[in-house]
Amino acid sequence: MRHSLPWRRFLKTFLLALVLVGAALAGFVATVDPYGIRVRAGDAPRPVVDINQRYMYPQIARSRRYDAAIFGTSSLRLLDPEELDRLFGTPEKPVHFANLAMNAATPWEQMQLARLFVKVEPAPRVLVFGLDRGWCDADADAPERRLTFRAFPVRFYDDDPWNDWRDAFSLNTLEIAGRLVSHRLGLRGVNLRDDGYGVFVPPDAAYDLERARTHIWHENLAAGLPAAVVPVEPPAVPTAADRAAWRFPAGQWLDGLLAALPADTQTFLVFPPAHVAAQPRPGSLAEAMEQACKRHFAELGARHNATVLDFRRPSAVTREDANFWDPLHYRLPFASRIGEALANPQPSDDFYVVMHRRAPSLPSSGQ
Repeated sequence: MRHSLPWRRFLKTFLLALVLVGAALAGFVATVDPYGIRVRAGDAPRPVVDINQRYMYPQIARSRRYDAAIFGTSSLRLLDPEELDRLFGTPEKPVHFANLAMNAATPWEQMQLARLFVKVEPAPRVLVFGLDRGWCDADADAPERRLTFRAFPVRFYDDDPWNDWRDAFSLNTLEIAGRLVSHRLGLRGVNLRDDGYGVFVPPDAAYDLERARTHIWHENLAAGLPAAVVPVEPPAVPTAADRAAWRFPAGQWLDGLLAALPADTQTFLVFPPAHVAAQPRPGSLAEAMEQACKRHFAELGARHNATVLDFRRPSAVTREDANFWDPLHYRLPFASRIGEALANPQPSDDFYVVMHRRAPSLPSSGQ
């Protein structure tokens, strides 16, 4: 029994120290608030020191500094909000964009962020939605398809700021808090601008065409196909059963959000550019399904007076290897071309097709 006393004393001391250290670390995280949980409208911009947009973007959406936003995946992350501010705004009536596109975001994740933004800014000036392939998935609404392997803090997107802390206390959060303190001390920069923008592709001067081609045509080469578009011969003819299986449930989420917007909100549905290597093979069932998906969203856009632009198509841009880093990520100058197309769609431009153009005098549905 005498030998057990030192161990009991050690265990009590250890547990007490553990509690004190844990409390100190929790207090540090709460004080630094790396994810801006306490940020509300009117607060000064906070540095974005983490690349996990799922944790960082809610504070931007809640800030009320922006009346226009971009939602999507990395295929729209290169659109510069400051360029769009100039294209859409005037000195008399400026527009303030935030780029809230998230890497590999599912349609469900994108809609959580869009709903949060619209909840805070119920009369946005401009909204841009990037419709990647995930929007065409028949099982996009299945529980297992709503999230990726990346952590998604669901509580960050609801109306209760207090429950956000349940997702905020982790070793990763402690690291991000340390980064924020390092930034405040001038020891490190930021990962993204206050408006969510960041250039994630390498500098254009480092572009290597041969290396890019190995990425662009990887799936073809792995399947034993040449580095070229290989049509399906003879072309597949969709059956009635095929067409009956084509459903696009993610469209219902977007439909509901667009229906609630004011009539003067400019909305854009954009099929982002992808190299032809990442597009369905001509003549395939996948191509027929994707065309049906595009028509579905074009009809949805028409119902809500949204401009619908299709860049995900064979064109002089998407056929050229030198325009891409990999099958899905174009080089930086094309982001500016997309911005210009949003501001002033041109039916004659080979880069995209105007599937529907907004009629300024036509009120949106539900108004």
